[in-house]
Amino acid sequence: MRTLILLALAGLGAQLVDGSLGMAYGVTSTTLLLALGTSPAAASATVHLAEIGTTLMSGAAHWRFGNVDWKVVTRIGVPGAVGAFLGATVLSRLSTGAAKPVMSLILLGLGVYVMARFTFRGLPKDRLGKPLRRRFLAPLGLLAGFLDATGGGGWGPVGTPALLAGGRMEPRKVIGSIDTSEFLVAVAASLGFLFSLGSQGIDVVWVAAFLLGGLVAAPIAAWLVRLLPPRVLGSAVGGVIVVTNARTLLPNDVLYVALYGLWAAALAYSVRAHLKERKAAGAEPVDERQPVGT
Repeated sequence: MRTLILLALAGLGAQLVDGSLGMAYGVTSTTLLLALGTSPAAASATVHLAEIGTTLMSGAAHWRFGNVDWKVVTRIGVPGAVGAFLGATVLSRLSTGAAKPVMSLILLGLGVYVMARFTFRGLPKDRLGKPLRRRFLAPLGLLAGFLDATGGGGWGPVGTPALLAGGRMEPRKVIGSIDTSEFLVAVAASLGFLFSLGSQGIDVVWVAAFLLGGLVAAPIAAWLVRLLPPRVLGSAVGGVIVVTNARTLLPNDVLYVALYGLWAAALAYSVRAHLKERKAAGAEPVDERQPVGT
């Protein structure tokens, strides 16, 4: 019973972070399952089965709060489902441990870029609103889906920074669209694991515990991301990417703690900059020649 409560709380916390920052549900949940002795394939299968419910609830909540771009969901989600199905079948036979440092290095670079860009420049305005092309979204979805299934998490850490770095979508819509499209990835990955493994190593009660915690957190996270300023949200997401992937590359705990300090400083700077911008916008003189209500 104690294990089930722990799993439910882990699912709640992971979904709260994932739904508000666009990543970390799979990574957090899979890490816990591996620590409990579950095999990599069974751990990923358990998490993806739970994600069918949590991503459906999260997507509905994000849609309700206006955080979803359905064109992006379709263009990245369908290739992501294909990649996830392939990744699930591959993980049943292969180990992807050798690829982990390489991907961590790539994601670390993207995280530094996203955190620096939003911390010091805020939301990019020059490309905001421009359409994202299918030739960019399709390969991104395929890669992110494959990594998500083989690594037990990766859809958000790959997809979210890539879309944020492009500067064509608001952070809340990036997060909402990535979370919503993850439903397709979760379904495809689950089918791949069931096709390759059957029910071997999958504990239905554990799946239910993860699902329960995630369902509670999903609407709260979707509401929260709508309220957070884009500049602060971008810095927060970038920091999550950096500290998550730095752990794989940095054996020195002192350097790892220093990264947390850097992330906290970036967040504080973003909050101050946002408050300063809002104050300046409120102080702008009103053009009295314009009639009220126009």
